Amino acid sequence: MAMDKKIAFQGVPGAYSHLACSSVMPKAQTLACSSFSEMVLSVQRGEADFAMVPVENSTAGRVADIHHILPESGLFIIGEHYQPVHHKLLAIRGAQLNDITEVHSHEQGLAQCRKSLEKLGIKPVIHADTAGAAKDIALLGDKNVGAIASSLAADIYDLDILEANILDSNSNTTRFLVMAREEDIPADPNLPAITTLIFEVRSVPAVLYKALGGFATNGVNLTKLESYMKGGSMQAAQFYIDCEGHIKTTAMARALEELRFYCKDGGVQILGTYPASPARYAKAQQSPA
Repeated sequence: MAMDKKIAFQGVPGAYSHLACSSVMPKAQTLACSSFSEMVLSVQRGEADFAMVPVENSTAGRVADIHHILPESGLFIIGEHYQPVHHKLLAIRGAQLNDITEVHSHEQGLAQCRKSLEKLGIKPVIHADTAGAAKDIALLGDKNVGAIASSLAADIYDLDILEANILDSNSNTTRFLVMAREEDIPADPNLPAITTLIFEVRSVPAVLYKALGGFATNGVNLTKLESYMKGGSMQAAQFYIDCEGHIKTTAMARALEELRFYCKDGGVQILGTYPASPARYAKAQQSPA
């Protein structure tokens, strides 16, 4: 990745989204954005070339609001990345573990470290985000106040790591999508790929079952299926799916043809076909049978 490329993320420097950017595109510049909408706008306007979009976490589930942003952004998914979350207990330089009486972090970060904090007798305090908490305690300069954040946040805000593994569970991973203004479909349809799309079915009995039947009969595996209310209505639902396979394969073409038959006109939106992350299959191989 050339140095002149820029990738946007939501959060402050040191956030796990920032860490994901550095993992995927270590030579690219990064652009911190205050909201997901600002992140998407920065790519639309050409201020950034890519957006690093978190979609789901193995512990906390799907990321709120993302399902609205993806179809309306006009951007395409060109890659995926699985970022391990390794929370650290951070404090100002010179502080000791027994100095810490309270720790600040995002509510999910605190929840994922609840047992460890209870064991240490440390009071949790909710903050807007993990890296923001690290930034704030650095400015506060109080040795009794710590933060739960990433090692990158420790480096950026010159903090000590008092506990390198404060997580209650080590199986904490966030899946990110890399998005861009232009499609970047893999040239080889035989390599492992994921196709992501959103669709809206017609209002007929058993339509969802029928719409998805083409994937089953053509051997296309669905790895994710979610529904969302659309336009503030409790009657209109939109569906999001991830499926294994390249959009140029015969099996995928037949599955999509059948899906379109049961959808409203223009009701199928392809968000992208992109290389499947090796981490996707590594995690599957590690799972017990």
